[in-house]
Amino acid sequence: MSDQPRPRPEIVTPGGEPITREEGEGEGVIAHPAKLLRIASMIRELVEEVRGGRIDDPGRDRLAEIYRSSVDQLKDALSPDLQQELSTLMGPLNNPASESEVRVAQAQLLGWLEGLFHGIQAALWAQHMQAQAALQEVRRRQLGPGQMPGQPGQPPQDPQGPPGQYL
Repeated sequence: MSDQPRPRPEIVTPGGEPITREEGEGEGVIAHPAKLLRIASMIRELVEEVRGGRIDDPGRDRLAEIYRSSVDQLKDALSPDLQQELSTLMGPLNNPASESEVRVAQAQLLGWLEGLFHGIQAALWAQHMQAQAALQEVRRRQLGPGQMPGQPGQPPQDPQGPPGQYL
């Protein structure tokens, strides 16, 4: 057997393709990205809805319950290291929670989720840039030293010419 770690699917692209990485590599893992997006959208709507208005006691209790449920549901969709980060940042609400406490907790949760999404986007962008650099390196190696694309012995180019040419 090989000592190499086996890649495992962790994140799924919108098209359903798994993005793999080596075991133990990197930080967080999103096990259920669709669930994460649904919860984030719901929290964003809640924060917008209650932003300017006064909340009565039953409304405040309901918002506190939604917050607690959302945090529990998010933990199911995250890897253990992200679960730990979420638990550290999102402390429990008092019972009963004040209106301002509920608003701050939900805004904090929404901010954490948006930061998580930005981190995922940055990781995907970095992965894309690494793939582009690797492709350019392969192309460079296919050309001999001092040779330009289109010289004899080189693979044929796109009939429309290299990108960026208009004529």
